[in-house]
Amino acid sequence: MTAAPGRRSSTFTRLLRHGFTDASAAERLLDTPELVALRDDPVLLEALGATADPDLALLGLVRLLEAQQSPGARRELLDTLISAKPLRDRLLGVLGASTALADHLTRHPDDWQALVMYEAYDLHPGVEEFEAGLAEATDPVSLRVAYRRCLLSIAARDVCGTTGVAESAAELADLATATLRAALGIAEAAAPEDAALCRLAVIAMGKCGGHELNYVSDVDVIFVGEATEGTDETKAVRAATRLASHMMRICSETTVEGSIWPVDANLRPEGRNGPLVRTLSSHLAYYQRWAKTWEFQALLKARPVAGDLDLGAEYVAAVQPLVWKAAERENFVSDVQKMRRRVVENIPVAEVDRQLKLGPGGLRDVEFAVQLLQLVHGRADTSLRSGTTLDALEALASGGYVGRSDAAQLDEAYRFLRSMEHRIQLFRLRRTHLVPEDEAELRRIGRSLGLRKDPVADLHREWRRHAGVVRRLHEKLFYRPLLDAVAQLATGEARLSTEAARERMVALGYADPASALRHLEALASGVTRKAAIQRTLLPVLLGWFADSADPDAGLLNFRKVSDALGKTPWYLRLLRDEGAAAQNLARVLSAGRLAPDLLMRAPEAVALLGDGDGGGLEPRPRAHLEQEILAAVRRADGGAQAVTAARGVRRRELFRTAAADIVGSYGTEEQPAEADQGALVDRVGGAVSDLTAATLAGTLRAVVRDGWKDGLPTRFAIIGMGRFGGHELGYGSDADVLFVHEPCDGVDEREASQAANKVVSEMRRLLQIPSADPPLLIDADLRPEGKSGPMVRTLKSYEAYYRRWALTWESHALLRAEPVAGDEELGRRFVELIDPLRYPADGLADEAVREIRRLKARMESERLPRGADPKLHAKLGPGGLSDVEWTVQLMQLRHGAAEPGLRTTRTREALAAAREAGLMTDEDAAILDEAWVLATRVRNAVMLVRGRAGDTFPTEPRDLAAVGRYLGYGPGHAGDMLDAYRRTARRARGVVEELFYGIAER
Repeated sequence: MTAAPGRRSSTFTRLLRHGFTDASAAERLLDTPELVALRDDPVLLEALGATADPDLALLGLVRLLEAQQSPGARRELLDTLISAKPLRDRLLGVLGASTALADHLTRHPDDWQALVMYEAYDLHPGVEEFEAGLAEATDPVSLRVAYRRCLLSIAARDVCGTTGVAESAAELADLATATLRAALGIAEAAAPEDAALCRLAVIAMGKCGGHELNYVSDVDVIFVGEATEGTDETKAVRAATRLASHMMRICSETTVEGSIWPVDANLRPEGRNGPLVRTLSSHLAYYQRWAKTWEFQALLKARPVAGDLDLGAEYVAAVQPLVWKAAERENFVSDVQKMRRRVVENIPVAEVDRQLKLGPGGLRDVEFAVQLLQLVHGRADTSLRSGTTLDALEALASGGYVGRSDAAQLDEAYRFLRSMEHRIQLFRLRRTHLVPEDEAELRRIGRSLGLRKDPVADLHREWRRHAGVVRRLHEKLFYRPLLDAVAQLATGEARLSTEAARERMVALGYADPASALRHLEALASGVTRKAAIQRTLLPVLLGWFADSADPDAGLLNFRKVSDALGKTPWYLRLLRDEGAAAQNLARVLSAGRLAPDLLMRAPEAVALLGDGDGGGLEPRPRAHLEQEILAAVRRADGGAQAVTAARGVRRRELFRTAAADIVGSYGTEEQPAEADQGALVDRVGGAVSDLTAATLAGTLRAVVRDGWKDGLPTRFAIIGMGRFGGHELGYGSDADVLFVHEPCDGVDEREASQAANKVVSEMRRLLQIPSADPPLLIDADLRPEGKSGPMVRTLKSYEAYYRRWALTWESHALLRAEPVAGDEELGRRFVELIDPLRYPADGLADEAVREIRRLKARMESERLPRGADPKLHAKLGPGGLSDVEWTVQLMQLRHGAAEPGLRTTRTREALAAAREAGLMTDEDAAILDEAWVLATRVRNAVMLVRGRAGDTFPTEPRDLAAVGRYLGYGPGHAGDMLDAYRRTARRARGVVEELFYGIAER
């Protein structure tokens, strides 16, 4: 019956109501000869509507009917489909969820019969039942057909909800076990002489070993071989290797029936580079001497599945004691820290947010957390030694190693994520962990998981919710039980013992677990609101501390800050409610001594770490700093109080700069580490230099106001020199300066000079008075005549000296001169005075060039500390700061008059200008810039970590590791850091030798 034009048929409407998206196509399929008799059958339409994809299910059914060999077979299928609900639900459920299995049924149209059975044993088949299903397979092709037939029954029970995700995963592992046995049997039948020479055991690893396999996954294995009685061991291992290789090919190779899955033996000792088959003694020798922590983690799931099961059991029994001693290994902590960093770098950026397995809040987070806790606590508690993630999680909760509530939430999230993974892979039977972007595929997945109202939106919401739970609990899983153990609030729930808590703290990098537990007890015990918020914050904070080079210091410093600010209403609220604040604080407190020391002197500066209105970590412009300091000076009573206020601002801003540097170098969960190392260096140098200039300006104002209320009788300016003038100060740098003055009209020069010297003396005294604020040391040794010359000169005196007596080194030093405080007009005139000296119109004479080279060589030999490794000295060593700066400055002296771009006090700007002027190649400029940036970063790192300035790498291992973390090297890679520094410095030295020592010949 045809509907009237312009009107939809009642069948069309019903199809839409039953979930079809292309009702017109569905109508055409229902009108095919195979189904026309059932086009209006409500039982069929309701069954199709109950599937994940009714359109796909109907198309698959038509294809299956068309593939039947005879009308009688077609009629039998339809009759059974309509009359038997179990078959109807299973068959249509599979057809609506998997095009790959629909293709299999089309190629093998009688296999639908495998879904008819509904006996008790059929609900939960094991290895024995699957072996029976594969028994008739005699070659790779027939094995694939039988495998897909068995897979069909697993998928049918899965999509109909007869089995849950954990049961389906276990069945898939059992089917894999049966398949490996069948494949090995085929290989042995093809080479009976090899089978007679050896005993070969197949050990399942990974998800197969853990009884939690996916629909499509590599099946990880390890092979163990032994000689049969009277056989030479070498011949036996070769025979076992041939059998193992053939078995792998049987499963992995593509035939007319496709492939089953790849068999992956790369978890074996030495990976791909190691022999495929080893004897048991060879395995043990490797594990006892060479194995890494991750290899013991992998062995958690080892399970004998095929071949000689007695030999397999011997292998597992032999390696298990080694697995449970892994946490006692000397390098366990650093290995754990490396493993805990998710390897997302290899995931394309566009895929990170779609990754179910490796992405943030993914399956790997759950599996890793559970396995790590097993390694730590399974030594003493054998109930934790399960290879199955969910079983192990339940055991951890039962033993008090994980909070029950956390375990329940994690269990639910893991089951949902695995269900999503199963449905995604089942569609085409392809190995993938990516959530698709196509809306039709998302709709099918959502419907298959019972989300029928708005499948796509509901799927995204549930996925993000569960991933969020995993992300939130991933860290807390380690630490919340520690808090429960020390706070002792909850009753009726198992808790970690003191020894178990200590073991966990050691495993996570805490060198003094007893002290760490005392800090936790002090912070988290009690029923106050403060303690409750701390118990919420600490699980995550502890994880961030453990991710640093010095977790103990991080926790101790956090306790100190909390003790100081605990009663203020905003402190804990800031950490709880502002996403960035808590992680920023954790990074700052555990990255070294300088930033925590600055913070402890005024803990309220922790507000800067938030992402709200506290000012944040962006460096403040010099004008704003000067304005604040001058305002504080005006409010103060007397010079001493005024300079104290200025130094207080300096301390706070040093903390802001250090905190921003640390956060930018380490990165956070939301913001990766700054990739441009030069930008970090420029930011620190600019911020500290601006802060020093503002502090000097405020101090000058305070001294003048205190001593000369009617005004200083001489104009006075401060000229920044060295790194100060170059805007390149580090955290521990002195302020190199020159002082210049000019008597006011009518003022006696002697009176003016006395006033200027008194200003300098008082400034230096006030800035060095011992206090809670770090001192600012003023160094005027670059003045004419050095330490023997007057501290302050008039502009005329400078002019006379430079005209008659200026030495080459003084012209060199003046390259960095820049006014920083005081009378701006006087500062400008000083610059006009010195420009002809530092940028001589005729360049430098050869004798002057030779003099500079002699000075440089003498400095290298005389000033390098005794016993220091020159190759690792960031300032004076080959390829260090001095090398790069002197090379650039020599070019400035020679060419500055002709090349305006070279007239800058900043090293990197001058380097870029030299490149633009063709004075060096792009490659040479890049090499020198990289070396200068790295050496500066090393000096900044040393100051941040040790709290005192230094030009070479620390020798204490924990300090060295902290410097490495700041420079971007993970745990255990301090040696790589030192090698990289040497390489960078060596390349720079090569350029310096050509450009600096050979410059006269260029």
